[in-house]
Amino acid sequence: MNSIEITTERLILKSITPAIIHELFHSKTKEEIVTYFGFDEAGFEHAKTMHEKGMETHRISMFYFLLIDKQSNLPIGECGFHTWNASHNRAEVFYNMKNEAFKQKGLMTEALNEVLWYGFTQLNLHRVEALIAAENQASLKLLQRYGFSYEGTVREDYVVDGKNEDSECYSLLKWEWEKRS
Repeated sequence: MNSIEITTERLILKSITPAIIHELFHSKTKEEIVTYFGFDEAGFEHAKTMHEKGMETHRISMFYFLLIDKQSNLPIGECGFHTWNASHNRAEVFYNMKNEAFKQKGLMTEALNEVLWYGFTQLNLHRVEALIAAENQASLKLLQRYGFSYEGTVREDYVVDGKNEDSECYSLLKWEWEKRS
């Protein structure tokens, strides 16, 4: 598996691509996949569906990092890009901490720093977008920390519990990131 690893003070970031997901589903047992990703049953089923139904088209893909806690060597979250459009050098960033015990400790701030660096310097991104719920103050603070600009409300674009909800759209351009770095 051609995996990229980035190390920070408290984390190991292991790259995940569609090819890596396919390889794992072709060569590992369910238990090995669950352990590798730190999945619960819903997470495993989601990844299995992605593997079976596809994660990319001729122009849209994904690239993200599994966040591994250095102390326990266990997967604790993920951070990276989905809807990565290499033709237009843009992607939507996403992040998720799997366990409440690891939230509010600055770990996602630590991870996002490296993910943005990787996106702008290695994936040749020009624009990174983030769509968040208006009430998600932790995400808002994280995006503001890195200089994301508010662009507006994307109306009813995200389904939560069967209901369409609005997202707040933020973006960061490469030249803005370079200016801050």
